[in-house]
Amino acid sequence: MIVLPAIDLKAGEVVRLKQGDFKRKTVYSQNPLQIAKDFAANGANWLHLVDLDGASAGESKNFNVIKKIAAETELKIQTGGGVRKKEDVKRLLDLGVKRAIIGTLAVKDPEILSEIIEEFGAESILVSIDARDGKVATSGWLEASERDMLDFAQEMEALGVKYILYTDIGRDGMLSGPDFEGLKKLKAETNLKIIASGGVSSNQDLYDLAAEDFYGAITGQAIYQDKVNLKKVLKKLGEVNA
Repeated sequence: MIVLPAIDLKAGEVVRLKQGDFKRKTVYSQNPLQIAKDFAANGANWLHLVDLDGASAGESKNFNVIKKIAAETELKIQTGGGVRKKEDVKRLLDLGVKRAIIGTLAVKDPEILSEIIEEFGAESILVSIDARDGKVATSGWLEASERDMLDFAQEMEALGVKYILYTDIGRDGMLSGPDFEGLKKLKAETNLKIIASGGVSSNQDLYDLAAEDFYGAITGQAIYQDKVNLKKVLKKLGEVNA
């Protein structure tokens, strides 16, 4: 299982939100590049990078920060937030980003998503399924929908999506443990490669996710609060490149 340390960007700073609430923000650093370099120094191969301003505004607001991290580290980056059209995907991939994360667009315009997969390849796209009480949320989690997360995941698979990122919004930033029930349901009912996000609170949470053979897991808050020892986890899991 790959472990992806997370950097959430807001106005160029490294922040974490609780349950996606922009009013419940904690600033951890004003130097995202240094944080990324620290992750790499601890053995990380991947970085999960989210443009929170872009997610709510519908267009990238931290592009220059993402560009700098891509240029000055060897990390494989998956990034999203405001990726709403083909040009957004191309711009990110042209930077050397490994995978562009698509959320709102996948819900609101799956036809465009299908065209994006055809043009850029399924390996370059990660669809984000952000769920609150089992229903998919969009626009930086500010809008709720009536779409069932499992139904939506199966629709994405039928479109040719290979990778999904599943986040239980209620657990995100809360250090309350991953949503194993939802994750296992997705794994049982699809052949998608699943990255778990939201709630990771300890090294053991990551070991438990790895034991269930999930493709990947994201941890942010737990690293910043010293509840996850990234170096130790990566060494124990013997992470392989993916």
